[in-house]
Amino acid sequence: MPGIASSAPAVLIAALGAETEHMRVGSGGVMLPNHAPLVVAEQFGMLEALHPGRIDLGIGRAPGTDGITAAALRRSLDPLSDEEFPRQLAELLGFFRGEFPEGHPYNRITAVPGKGDMPEIWLLGSSGYSAQVAGMLGMRFAFAHHFMPQNTDAALELYRSNFKPSEHLKEPYAMVAVAAIAAEDDERARYLSGPARLSMARLRSGMPTRFPTPEEAAAHEFTAEEEASVKPLSGSAMIGSAQTVREKLDAFVERTRADEIMITTMVHAHSDRVRSYELIAAEWGLEPR
Repeated sequence: MPGIASSAPAVLIAALGAETEHMRVGSGGVMLPNHAPLVVAEQFGMLEALHPGRIDLGIGRAPGTDGITAAALRRSLDPLSDEEFPRQLAELLGFFRGEFPEGHPYNRITAVPGKGDMPEIWLLGSSGYSAQVAGMLGMRFAFAHHFMPQNTDAALELYRSNFKPSEHLKEPYAMVAVAAIAAEDDERARYLSGPARLSMARLRSGMPTRFPTPEEAAAHEFTAEEEASVKPLSGSAMIGSAQTVREKLDAFVERTRADEIMITTMVHAHSDRVRSYELIAAEWGLEPR
């Protein structure tokens, strides 16, 4: 995706981990069908060894891209199947724990690092499939409300109803990713949200581009098809003054019973993103360290 510098999560996490001391840093995410579980275990085992207790490994089931790019990543033209993901996930956990069933072909392999350096693992989802898997395996679950809001409530219910306690998690724990933009007033926030709408419209029409400016977005005349493609996202985003955003988020948390909220703020200028985080944090009385 030319508008998002996210093609190498492990590299970005290493850079951010080196520049921070307390913040948790993680992937959102590593699309497991595209990567060998042993490679993921060793990459994130290394990150956990370097920054113990601060690394989150978010695992996704979807290819996260078009079929040709996914084939290039996997070095295979074979189609993906739903049966592959549970097997790949079991392999990943096996490498981290150093535990494979007797007779398993990978029983003699030791992930270095990896074994004994397991980060906190989340299953990511935008539908019900990953929600059920996360629940049945007793794993943390993160839902992509910011681009699939119509599935949020059903997926969280599936996760909680299917949850089985595990060695690492006794109760269900759900994070929900929410798009939020705060500014000095509602009008300014709506103006800053224009590039995200235009970027998503282009992506969903199969023509992703570099992230547009607010001026470019304001000058763009959306077609009826473009408006329809971004309508669900526009309705789910928390956009406005800090007070407006807080009221929307409070209502959202009460409805979904989310244990944790991750805010994603897609604006063009870094200074506007930082200001949005500052306004939202101040509204909740959160102070910098």
